[in-house]
Amino acid sequence: MTEQTGTRGRSGAARPLPKSHRTRERILDAAARVLSSKGYAGTRLQDVAAEAGLQAPAIYYYFGSRDELIAEVMFVGAHRVRGHVSDVLAALPAGTGPMERILAAVEAHLRYELLISDYTTASVRNAGQVPDEVRERSAAEEAAYSHMWRDLFEAAREAGDLRPDIDANLARFLILGAMNWAAEWWDPSHRTLDDLVAATQQLVLGGIGRH
Repeated sequence: MTEQTGTRGRSGAARPLPKSHRTRERILDAAARVLSSKGYAGTRLQDVAAEAGLQAPAIYYYFGSRDELIAEVMFVGAHRVRGHVSDVLAALPAGTGPMERILAAVEAHLRYELLISDYTTASVRNAGQVPDEVRERSAAEEAAYSHMWRDLFEAAREAGDLRPDIDANLARFLILGAMNWAAEWWDPSHRTLDDLVAATQQLVLGGIGRH
């Protein structure tokens, strides 16, 4: 999914975003990096400001509190991974089978979570740490994302691509949980992302696929 970096005028040419919008995005980018590495308890506005190259009081012009900033990062992370995987699926050739769509979604999720987006890594790592009120908006996005995966599994079940003895809902939750947990342990110096994607796809295909 391509990030929005500007608006378009009547001529169709890209126009730079206003300075206030760029500063807000800079703060969010910095907060995503800090939250991803230090977690909810360890994220301080001073660290975010230093990462963004700003004075800490400037953050309050855009966000009323630390938790409001973190809630926005969490929401953006959940929203963007859903949009990215949805875009990847939409771009698949017509006639792509249901199981191949699941495998494509697995690759898209892992690559976005681990390589492309600090926001999604921050959202995944801190989902169980933040208070309920901070997670409210991101939880709604996560539910919508889970429903998208539910539809993928249902299509595979209807096509006869899933093992008949598999509980598709449990399998879906387990696969998503395992992929999200990779943010905690994956070390690119030991296994490449390509290796991780391939191993996960093989696990999914061998575990739930009907041979």
